Amino acid sequence: MAGCREELKLLGMWASPFVVRVQITLRLKGLSYEYVEEDLQNKSELLLGSNPVHGGKVPVLIHNGKPVCESSVILQYIDEAFSGAGPSLLPADDPYGRAVALFWAAFVDGTLLKARSQALRGETGEEKEEGRKKAAAAMETLEGVLRESEAKFFSARDGPGLVDVMLGGLVGSMRATEEMCGLQTFDPTTTPLLAAWAELFCALDAVAPVMPSVQRLVEYAEAMQQPRTDVSSTTN
Repeated sequence: MAGCREELKLLGMWASPFVVRVQITLRLKGLSYEYVEEDLQNKSELLLGSNPVHGGKVPVLIHNGKPVCESSVILQYIDEAFSGAGPSLLPADDPYGRAVALFWAAFVDGTLLKARSQALRGETGEEKEEGRKKAAAAMETLEGVLRESEAKFFSARDGPGLVDVMLGGLVGSMRATEEMCGLQTFDPTTTPLLAAWAELFCALDAVAPVMPSVQRLVEYAEAMQQPRTDVSSTTN
């Protein structure tokens, strides 16, 4: 891999899909980095000092001693700071293409994840059911994006882009949630293109080694006595 190991340090927690996003991006770029596993019940001084605004949430990428926080911001930072390394997540010479990709990347967190959170944590049965419907609608919308692009990836090219990584980092967590809570995710019947995309994405050389297994995520969630696997209260 390119790059100097001492220049990049990633503070993370293995079960966090947001940390997985960053790991995938670093690997796609071919960048060497030091990974530091954090105990979120006993956070290091480095983590607390690097992300004081969000209470020491992971991931945090430290580049030459300077911390960058929040996964979506980190992904764009890596793409810009290391533009000469590996494939670009965003099209460099296509402002409209960048805008479209950023829109759908925001949709993943702002609409899909928000709906899934409501489905899992709603205070009433009605609120949870509404969240399930919103999550299903969001998945159908993403299915339509793939259908219109007639491509294997959201980037409409042979390899993944920003939207692929934003959604792809969530695959393990979403599948674990489906197993535990029955919250439908990549269904070959209702969203066949997304189901095929998920299999293709998870098989990538940059993805497979850092994608947590569903079984391990389920075991972790059960041990923590949480009916969810996105650990979103301590990660972003």
